[in-house]
Amino acid sequence: MGKQKLIAMMLTAAKIYKALFSILLVFTLIDLYTYTGLRASLRSSSSRMRKIVFRAFWAINFAVYILVLYTAWLQSPKYGFAGGWFKFMAAVLFISYIPKIFYIIFLLIEDIYRLIRFIAVAPYKLIKKEEASSVELFQSRRKFIANTGTIVAAIPFTGMVYGITKGKYNFKVHKVEITYKDLPKGFDGIQMTQLSDIHSGSFDNKEAVQHAVDLANEQKSDIMFFTGDLVNNRSDEMANWMDVFGKLKAPMGVYSSLGNHDYGDYAEWPSAEAKQANLEKLFDIHKQLGFKLLRNENMKIERNGSHIELLGLENWGKGGFSKYGDLNKTLQGTEPDSFKILMSHDPTHWEAQVMNNAEHHIHLTLAGHTHGAQFGVEIGDVKISPARLSYDRWAGLYEENGKYLYVNRGLGFIGFPGRVGIWPEITVITLRSA
Repeated sequence: MGKQKLIAMMLTAAKIYKALFSILLVFTLIDLYTYTGLRASLRSSSSRMRKIVFRAFWAINFAVYILVLYTAWLQSPKYGFAGGWFKFMAAVLFISYIPKIFYIIFLLIEDIYRLIRFIAVAPYKLIKKEEASSVELFQSRRKFIANTGTIVAAIPFTGMVYGITKGKYNFKVHKVEITYKDLPKGFDGIQMTQLSDIHSGSFDNKEAVQHAVDLANEQKSDIMFFTGDLVNNRSDEMANWMDVFGKLKAPMGVYSSLGNHDYGDYAEWPSAEAKQANLEKLFDIHKQLGFKLLRNENMKIERNGSHIELLGLENWGKGGFSKYGDLNKTLQGTEPDSFKILMSHDPTHWEAQVMNNAEHHIHLTLAGHTHGAQFGVEIGDVKISPARLSYDRWAGLYEENGKYLYVNRGLGFIGFPGRVGIWPEITVITLRSA
């Protein structure tokens, strides 16, 4: 083993150790705070009952810590944080800690109230030892708060369990209509289906996935688009799904682009050649599926004597995401005034290079990537999700300067092996002439 490779491995190990220590420290603090509420809830229970509950509480927590260590050290590097052990660990963490966070919010509100009261009262009287009645009042209120927190925490717990078992396959069809003054007449009324973020390596129910493919085909769209992340990391994840996704059909064809996970950047490879071979195999998989893969290129699509230009950009994302996309290359040979549809996986690319681009007017961009965080609430036009902390545009239709962006919520899942409130999506877009 070369000296440089050994140093690189040591640095990687140090980063993993640091990240694990930080994660486990946060988990421990959450558990300790949760424990204080648990003690308050069980204050009137028998000593034997308290011991049983407390020992079970900490035994479960330590088992979770061991699972995190095992997965991070021995499993995740092999599979790019997308293998079976990682999915199992993610499920355990979400079920364990999301309800605890909701629970401790109630305890925190109580503690903040007591702190404010202490600060407000302290300047006006000497701090004395609390009388027995005051202590009893606090203990009673603490127990009430803890019990209320338990009831509230049961809601996300139930949601997480549903999301992991059923929600990840609760496919929804979202339909939108967009009107353009300069849409070529031959394309008036064209219907397009968009799929994104299949993440085939995460699926575990062939019948459910077949239902999604059938549902997409049942829309009877003229043309179909897939906007990246066919796999989590490795092309062989598609081995068991070729016969399923190969059934996606549309009269005018199925067109695709690449997402950040398709390049294998999040997995370890024995060599750069092995990584490239994996990518080349993925290109061939698109072809076998009947997808026309566009890699920083464009093509004309004809209908009823008119044409539009379809652009396919390789992945380009802000922050630490890969930037394989080249918009100038993608636009080479296009007509300045033509109607253009762009497939670009990451919506931040639209914000960075398309939205305010005065030189090139790209009428519609189709993206995915965000998954809507796979967790949130959607009621009518109200959309709430942690995704909005990272993305200004994370689900649905957006418009700026006469240019439209549609962000698909994704068909699959990764990380958290489920979906709660933000369901897997099949998009149907109809274009109209004004």
